[in-house]
Amino acid sequence: LTSMGVASAEAKVSTPDSSVQQDSLVSMTDVFLISLIVGLFTYWFFFRKKKEEVPELPKMQPVAAPVARDSSFIEKMKKTGRNIVVFYGSQTGTAEEFANRLAKDAHRYGLRGMAADPEEYDLSDLSQLSEIDKSLAVFCMATYGEGDPTDNAQDFYDWLQEADADLSGLRFAVFGLGNKTYEHFNAMGKYVDKRLEELGAQRIFELGLGDDDGNLEEDFITWREQFWPAVCEHFGVEATGEESSIRQYELVVLKDVNMNKVYTGEMGRLKSYENQKPPFDAKNPFLARVTENRKLNEGGERHLMHLELDISNSKIRYESGDHVAVYPANDSSLVNQIGEILGTDLDTVMSLNNLDEESNKKHPFPCPTSYRTALTYYLDITNPPRTNVLYELAQYAMDTSEQERLRKMASSAAEGKALYLTWVVEARRNILAILQDMPSLRPPIDHLCELLPRLQARYYSIASSSKVHPNSIHICAVTVEYETKAGRLNKGVATNWLKNKVPNENGSSSLVPMYVRKSQFRLPFKPSTPVIMIGPGTGIAPFIGFIQERAWLKQQGKEVGETVLYYGCRHEREDYLYREELAHFQKEGVLTQLNVAFSRDQAEKVYVQHLLKKNKENIWKLLSEGNAHIYVCGDARNMARDVQNTFYEIVAEFGSMSQPQAVDYVKKLMTKGRYSLDVWS
Repeated sequence: LTSMGVASAEAKVSTPDSSVQQDSLVSMTDVFLISLIVGLFTYWFFFRKKKEEVPELPKMQPVAAPVARDSSFIEKMKKTGRNIVVFYGSQTGTAEEFANRLAKDAHRYGLRGMAADPEEYDLSDLSQLSEIDKSLAVFCMATYGEGDPTDNAQDFYDWLQEADADLSGLRFAVFGLGNKTYEHFNAMGKYVDKRLEELGAQRIFELGLGDDDGNLEEDFITWREQFWPAVCEHFGVEATGEESSIRQYELVVLKDVNMNKVYTGEMGRLKSYENQKPPFDAKNPFLARVTENRKLNEGGERHLMHLELDISNSKIRYESGDHVAVYPANDSSLVNQIGEILGTDLDTVMSLNNLDEESNKKHPFPCPTSYRTALTYYLDITNPPRTNVLYELAQYAMDTSEQERLRKMASSAAEGKALYLTWVVEARRNILAILQDMPSLRPPIDHLCELLPRLQARYYSIASSSKVHPNSIHICAVTVEYETKAGRLNKGVATNWLKNKVPNENGSSSLVPMYVRKSQFRLPFKPSTPVIMIGPGTGIAPFIGFIQERAWLKQQGKEVGETVLYYGCRHEREDYLYREELAHFQKEGVLTQLNVAFSRDQAEKVYVQHLLKKNKENIWKLLSEGNAHIYVCGDARNMARDVQNTFYEIVAEFGSMSQPQAVDYVKKLMTKGRYSLDVWS
């Protein structure tokens, strides 16, 4: 650029004395050179500029900034003056409930807490929490399935695995929710606790391990009563002595309301049941029509049933081994009785609005709605209420002895815990039973609705193959009905509701809100791989789907390996489920072995594990030579454990291994996906 400027200046100052020829020659040469250089520079300049601007063309990056700000729990805490955040990984609502209770506790110590769903926030912001004075992150983490995170904690779990963040300023505590009958007890709680420490965070109180097979509520209370003193000591604060009940929601009764704007049972979008739009999931279930509902057992006191749900035109896809979730409704007679006892018009339309305007959770359930709808579709009225509910309700008991009894059961005293265990948990007293047994306890219905937990979806192993039934999902279930220690008849919510779903009837009587939850319970990739399936009772459900799929593969000309089933029931002539179907599959050569244990048809009880021992040589051959995959479905507390112990014995005997080596062998099968569990307690 400098030389060009000099040449140009020189050309302009040529004197008139110079000869015309020389002047003309110089000018023409200069003009040519200058034009060439200017042309090249211009081309280079614009070409270079365009290349530089390419990455800047999509000016969309700034749009992401507000999203990040909205999803920052740090900014929210600063804005609302909070210093404790309680994250929850929850599948059935219990961890969320515990998180809300801890967040509410904070005010008693001069602190302010908020419960938070990790799915809604960017957890990498944890490194900035130390910017807030007396800040603390608490994690209430449930473990789902076989050591997995809950759906809403999956992203957080993935981040923890990959993160190399420096969390040295973070103070934390973890309470895990698990079940000891499962192989990977409290795996998620243990992992979060360990990983946060590895990333430099400071644990201010020990990991709590709640066991749902025992008394989860007591485990939580015991941990909580030691947790808060540790918080006080760490931050140098004291309890304020405020134990008063603090309402989280305010009641707004709606008089002249447009009924088209009132929720009638929908889980998410208003009118979503009238105007169905895929994709269908937990917040947007599909209304499937029941096309078949037949009793499976021929005798006995129980009612075992097979249902078929029509998923035509839903775009729902499923694989054998997946789970179907259904949203049930509470028994209308229970709902009516609560309304009568509390002297309430259940058809009153109302809304419970969060007093914390900054909260992401505006209502405890979809609002506006009626009390009838809330108690029927949204609230759990059949499970024994937790101690926090009893504590909040105590203020409404007019009889001092009843008030004291409720407060005692909600306390952390040993006597109170024992009373809660016997009078509420073991007696299976639900909220209606408590109201009936305490005549002076008459809380406002809106506060009761605020306190009761959400009614949860129920999961069932799908009893069909999508290869054979692409437009239908099959369920195998047993109705739950039992007499409590207090002499009341309690009925399972979902199974009794499903029992009454009659096919081919118009209206809602045959409709079931449902969605599919993916599972890791999968057939081997190669159809030629042998499978050993163990599923007594309704645990046979996924194996009906597996066998259907193996039959379909065989029809397609695929080489299908040995398909071995170990099934068990009480009596051959009473509750032998899918007898005809299994006989047909065996006749067709798809089901190569059918081993059935009838536990009560003889003096000594015979279970599936006894048949496994009987055929131990064949089992070992399939495992060691055929690389067979093992599948276990059903009761986790006894059956699954007994079956696993039997495999330890078989492996030790035929593999010439010690007990620890055999255990390690089976654990490795699990790690490799060759030993899969679909169990419940």
